[in-house]
Amino acid sequence: MEQQEQYLQFFSPRIREILRRGGLSQEELQEIRMRAERPLLILYGGKEYALREDGTLTQDLSGAYRVSREDLRGTLECVSGYSLYAFDEEMKQGFITVSGGHRVGLAGKIVMEDGKIQCIRYISFLNIRLSHQVRGCADRVLPWVTDRGEICHTLIVSPPRCGKTTLLRDLIRQISDGSAYAAGRTVGVVDERSEIGGSCLGIPQNDLGMRTDVLDCCAKAEGMMMLLRSMAPQVIAVDEIGSERDSQAIESVIRCGCRLLATAHGNSLEDIRRRPLLARLLEAETFERYIILGNGAGPGEVRAVYDRDGKEMRGGG
Repeated sequence: MEQQEQYLQFFSPRIREILRRGGLSQEELQEIRMRAERPLLILYGGKEYALREDGTLTQDLSGAYRVSREDLRGTLECVSGYSLYAFDEEMKQGFITVSGGHRVGLAGKIVMEDGKIQCIRYISFLNIRLSHQVRGCADRVLPWVTDRGEICHTLIVSPPRCGKTTLLRDLIRQISDGSAYAAGRTVGVVDERSEIGGSCLGIPQNDLGMRTDVLDCCAKAEGMMMLLRSMAPQVIAVDEIGSERDSQAIESVIRCGCRLLATAHGNSLEDIRRRPLLARLLEAETFERYIILGNGAGPGEVRAVYDRDGKEMRGGG
């Protein structure tokens, strides 16, 4: 199946045909938003557009195609392989991850029991976020993530949609395969939402390097400990740290002499310092490098690189 067909297969026939008519580049297509009885919206090349029924991009929402409940129902069937019940546990977190690492966000009526989410009914809102692998995007930060042949404990800080997972993915690949800056390392990846490797039947669809082992759909804290016990990694990589359990597992990783790559939501180091868990990690000088991403010049813009003391090593550009 051609690359474009790989994402079109997740949509109902009508939405699939509209997207096909638009002749959209998958590399530029970031999100497709489907809301019941509302315009079909996409994030394309970093900008929001509506789609007409003939596939034309428009800023005029009045002329856009309006998503029907049948479109939503058909898309959910395609996403789940006509077995939505098989994704019950994932859906409780508000998303489904599909082959290729693409993530389908869900919203509708939440059913609670004993203070816990039991299921989502009447799903009326979908956000399909396409996964992109950009080989070489870590080239510009790799010199700062290594020091005399060793991998530095590194935290990538970024707002949503600024490419932190894409950058982490390519760092993993290059550290695993080896580069001019450091010999190849055994890397263990805890891929809680299947966004890093995009695994299908346990096999990563994205290239994470020749020395990389992946725990797919595993909670970060438990996964880090499992990797330490079973796979003897030299580097562990996780996406979006933020819980107290994550912090405890990170401390164990550091004590075992394993190097750590992680990401966190934020706009700056000052933003990170306002979050208790991450502030403690900063104060303990857990990380030796902080890479700050932005979106001023497009996703993946490196605004700055700091050392463990918060001293700027590299400005934006």
